[in-house]
Amino acid sequence: MSAPVAVAFQLLPHADGLPLPAYQTAEAAGLDLLAAVPEAEPLTLAPGQYAMVPTGLTIALPSGFEAQVRPRSGLAAKHGVTVLNSPGTIDADYRGEIRVILINHGEAPFVIRRGERIAQMVIASVVRATLVPSVALPATDRGAGGFGSTGR
Repeated sequence: MSAPVAVAFQLLPHADGLPLPAYQTAEAAGLDLLAAVPEAEPLTLAPGQYAMVPTGLTIALPSGFEAQVRPRSGLAAKHGVTVLNSPGTIDADYRGEIRVILINHGEAPFVIRRGERIAQMVIASVVRATLVPSVALPATDRGAGGFGSTGR
């Protein structure tokens, strides 16, 4: 495991009283993000519906890092609820609220309550590429085969 990286954060007023995002185990890769919906107004996602769910969290990532917003496997396996643009990318220069676009692929309405763990946030280093024009690319065994060309 790599060394921890310091990430400055602020909680917005509508996250008041919620716990901070946290790793659930010693070896977990992602911090769980919580829904900062009003206690009296849970958000219900009908089957096929999606919504941007507030977390009440803003962060300042160090240069050279990103945060990836990923689904929680339990929500997907048990309810068919997942992150629509998975993984969502939070760039180091973004300072707005982290929101999670959830979609209900399940067969029943899904209620999102205040403080519910709705996604994971993984902090990762970023490598920027420099595109280099080339007359020909090196050959490989795979070549131009894609979308199932190496198996099922």
